[in-house]
Amino acid sequence: MTKPSDNPADPFKKALAEATKVMADAPELNVTYSVDPSGLSGDAMRLPQVSRRMTRDEVLLARGTADALAMQHKYHDATTHARFSPRGDLARDIYDAMETARCEAMGARDMPGTAGNIDAKIGNDALRKGYDQVRQSSEAPLAAAAGYMVRQMATGRDLPAGAQNVLDLWRDHIETQAGETLGDLDALLDDQSAFARFARQVISDLGYGDQLGDDPESDEDDMDDQAEESAEEQEQPDSSGDDDADSDEAEANPEQSQDEQQDSAQAQVSMDDMADQDMGDEADMPEGEAPLEPPAPPPASEADPTYMVYLDTHDEEIAAEDLAEPAELERLRAYLDQQLEPLKGAVSRLANKLQRRLQAQQNRSWEFDLEEGTLDAGRLARVVANPTTPLSFKVEKDTEFRDTVVTLLLDNSGSMRGRPISIAAICADVLARTLERCNVKVEILGFTTRAWKGGQAREAWLADGRPQTPGRLNDLRHIIYKGADAPWRRVRPKLGLMMKEGLLKENIDGEALEWAHRRMLARREQRKILMVISDGAPVDDSTLSVNPANYLEKHLRNVIAMIEKRQMVELLAIGIGHDVTRYYDRAVTITDVEQLAGAMTEQLAALFDSDPRARARVMGMRKAG
Repeated sequence: MTKPSDNPADPFKKALAEATKVMADAPELNVTYSVDPSGLSGDAMRLPQVSRRMTRDEVLLARGTADALAMQHKYHDATTHARFSPRGDLARDIYDAMETARCEAMGARDMPGTAGNIDAKIGNDALRKGYDQVRQSSEAPLAAAAGYMVRQMATGRDLPAGAQNVLDLWRDHIETQAGETLGDLDALLDDQSAFARFARQVISDLGYGDQLGDDPESDEDDMDDQAEESAEEQEQPDSSGDDDADSDEAEANPEQSQDEQQDSAQAQVSMDDMADQDMGDEADMPEGEAPLEPPAPPPASEADPTYMVYLDTHDEEIAAEDLAEPAELERLRAYLDQQLEPLKGAVSRLANKLQRRLQAQQNRSWEFDLEEGTLDAGRLARVVANPTTPLSFKVEKDTEFRDTVVTLLLDNSGSMRGRPISIAAICADVLARTLERCNVKVEILGFTTRAWKGGQAREAWLADGRPQTPGRLNDLRHIIYKGADAPWRRVRPKLGLMMKEGLLKENIDGEALEWAHRRMLARREQRKILMVISDGAPVDDSTLSVNPANYLEKHLRNVIAMIEKRQMVELLAIGIGHDVTRYYDRAVTITDVEQLAGAMTEQLAALFDSDPRARARVMGMRKAG
């Protein structure tokens, strides 16, 4: 006899699992509950965990997720979806969001009881992603707005507040660009293939047709035509005999073949003569007076000559104070201080620890086990244990502490929004103060792009007819928060700029790293340290949609290899939530942004440690020796 469970949530979870199987029309569906992200993979469905308390929010989220995934299992065909799926990242996101909305709308129409549950799930997701706080369309994902538009048009239901906010920000743009196409929505919900073609047309209307890739139906038509031609050839009499006859005739008349060859040769000579005449005076110009060809333009990247930039005239290197008024910077700085007040104490303690270590190395070091000098009290114990052991003496000596500059290069991409960028800003602020007290100069830089999904560079590319593999298609924004020679007290408000809405967009790490490296090489300090703080791989949808998938990542790797090979700058990195050790030899990864302060101070302290083994331990490198 099975012992009854003492978890009050188990009956609910069992009932929900059985109801989900019925709705999905899948008796063999395996439903589990987990703290991992929910999802559907074949006949395995993972739902949000429900605790013993069974709070109302937990129950609603579990029901809504179960209903949404059941509708996806019932109405979605993965093969059809993959056949029409666009190639570019943004287009694929819009396509996926619209298909998800179609499945959920089908469920709301056929099983009205699912609509309210799925609304709860959508509302929970929107709040978790902060959609209710977004104020500009540039900060809201277009793909999510497109999915919300489809759901609202198909069901006529109001959206939860956060989702409605995102849709309102994009509604005018979507209706202006794709309003006529969206009018056909209701007639296409039942047919996934027709809806996929509809979604691709909407994506094209929105201006991302270049990301769609080849039309799968045109490929099928070509295959059908080839099959028909092949069948016709098989039905017709073998014509190879005619070709053989022609060949035999040519062999039987060698004089005719020679005449044709001579005619061809004479024609070629005539063409060469015409070409010489067209050259005119240039062909007769003395060698010394030949016009000089313009020099080839320098490559866009010193580290990777194959890396291309389609248009760089709209890139900008800009000071933080030029992106906001002084009053706004003060307000943003006050907001940053207020938001991170609980963390400042811990960061300050770590900074003081770093300062003590640096000052100790600047001021003194000791030579031990000498025959004369100051008696080493720390080694008296061995004399007591063995009186025959000679006394040990030590001598204080000056330490060579080279003139040093440190650059902190901060990822200002949209994925850093919220707590990660706040903690990065405050840590950079405190470290700048600390290192300045130790006579170490600090530069603070940030990198992002001027626009989402491509800026004026992409517009120029579209206007030029969309040439193949154009290279980088966004406009860079490289921000100088603090110059190395600027005192901290004058730049303190500028770090608040990272809290500005709409600043954080996409990240092209390779060019930012190359930019920071060039700035450091121009410095006069003997020792140069470059610390990169990022949360993952370089991402720019406009560039990756029309270039190889590893285009930006390959460039980043080449830049890192160049810096590490030259050894003029010491390079290290901290990854927030993502493993950056696959790019940088000297790197650590932190899973909680609150660990950032400790990681930064420990890494910097390790760099100044005179013991190479100690440096290797902290940096995660192989031990020296």
